[in-house]
Amino acid sequence: MSATAGQAQTERSLAERLGFKAGQVVQEIGYDDDCDDELRSSIETVTGTELVDEDYEEVVDVVLLWWRDEDGDLVEGLIDAMTAVTGGGHVWLLTPKAGRDGHVEPSDIGEAAPIAGLSQTSSVSAARDWSGTRLVAPKTRR
Repeated sequence: MSATAGQAQTERSLAERLGFKAGQVVQEIGYDDDCDDELRSSIETVTGTELVDEDYEEVVDVVLLWWRDEDGDLVEGLIDAMTAVTGGGHVWLLTPKAGRDGHVEPSDIGEAAPIAGLSQTSSVSAARDWSGTRLVAPKTRR
């Protein structure tokens, strides 16, 4: 296996571990210099598309929301993030890990998500400095 093929496999596994799939449209909100470029690149590799920014006006499958403690009201941020998500889509809330600047307490996420109408389905170490929390809108009964 070439070094490039090995690198591609590593990149794919980062995004695949978070459930990203080929063809998904992923909107990125809250990008800044501190965001993890390796994770961003791996998502683009797996989906086969570039990340779209917060000005994108079509529906998306997943929102990648980079959020730091000083970014404001988390409930409002989550509500805004869900406006472009298609049915069955979700938000990956990425927050700095404990001990990093901008760390968001898990209890704050646990309180904000239901107020924003979302349920937390999983939490993972998404990147070296970032934790990821997968949030979905509850399924409605028909």
